[in-house]
Amino acid sequence: MAPSTSRTSVFLTAAILTLLFAITPIACWRPWPHLNPNSSDLLYDASKKFEGSSEFVHLRYHMGPVLTGNITVHTIWYGRWQKSQKKIIRGFINSISDVHARHPSVAGWWRTVQLYTDQTGANISHTVQLGQEKNDRFYSHGKSLTRLSIQSVIRSAVTARTKPLPINPRNGLYLLLTSDDVYVQDFCGQVCGFHYFTFPSIVGYTLPYAWVGNSAKQCPGVCAYPFAVPDFRPGWKALKSPNGDVGVEGMISVIAHEIAELATNPLVNAWYAGQDPSAPVEIADLCEGIYGTGGGGSYTGQMLTDHDGATYNMNGIRRKFLVQWVWNHVVSYCTGPNALDQ
Repeated sequence: MAPSTSRTSVFLTAAILTLLFAITPIACWRPWPHLNPNSSDLLYDASKKFEGSSEFVHLRYHMGPVLTGNITVHTIWYGRWQKSQKKIIRGFINSISDVHARHPSVAGWWRTVQLYTDQTGANISHTVQLGQEKNDRFYSHGKSLTRLSIQSVIRSAVTARTKPLPINPRNGLYLLLTSDDVYVQDFCGQVCGFHYFTFPSIVGYTLPYAWVGNSAKQCPGVCAYPFAVPDFRPGWKALKSPNGDVGVEGMISVIAHEIAELATNPLVNAWYAGQDPSAPVEIADLCEGIYGTGGGGSYTGQMLTDHDGATYNMNGIRRKFLVQWVWNHVVSYCTGPNALDQ
């Protein structure tokens, strides 16, 4: 193919991808199941078991890459963050590979993600480590971000004149976290976080990334449930969070959700259910709102209570966390380390 034709093809591809991304929410996390007749949510009601199991769920491998090498999470802290908030999030990410944590552990939760393989039979890596970090405390792209401007924030982080984030397309994950005073397109109304990959036309590279927002001031009852309850559920009582920060506590489960899906479907062509790769149903989507045995519908499942009354379901490094379960394609239902049958 001639060079000019090749360049035209690249630009057309980028334009098409940009259009798809701008129109269709990709790989989004929703805190509440919405009974949409065109979605998989109705399959829960038809299930003979809890934990989202259904013979109608067909999660398939579409031959794309998964993250089989050691996974490095590079973090962008956008806005103003307290040191205590950063410690909670860092603690969770470090806990993913900590095999010494008390059962049930975050590492035990990750073992379900490790069951997924690529076309060579190689499993997803057991190692998830923190990489370099970038602070953007002055809101370089403003306090209102669109889906595309999120990619511009990432571009600024990897091309910064001082201490740029390293470029690691193979095993790097880029995690953009926005503080509680930043509005992001579709935040609260449709999503609490999402993942995709950057466009070379914007960032210069194809990098798997995720965005997760702190909902403490905007919609804690939506994105920090069950540590805050939504206005449309009067009479419900919020549970006590294990780390004392409701907004960040809500972020932990969303971060877990997105990292699990980035590992199994980084370029949106690996593990997902459904026929539309622009709107895939992924391993964490199938288990939204499920944190323990018996979970499904509006019931979270059986969780654990700490000595001080805080609710959690997993142990990490010197901390406890509440993290939603993920889909186990071997047994075809949602699983977690705190399952009563394990």
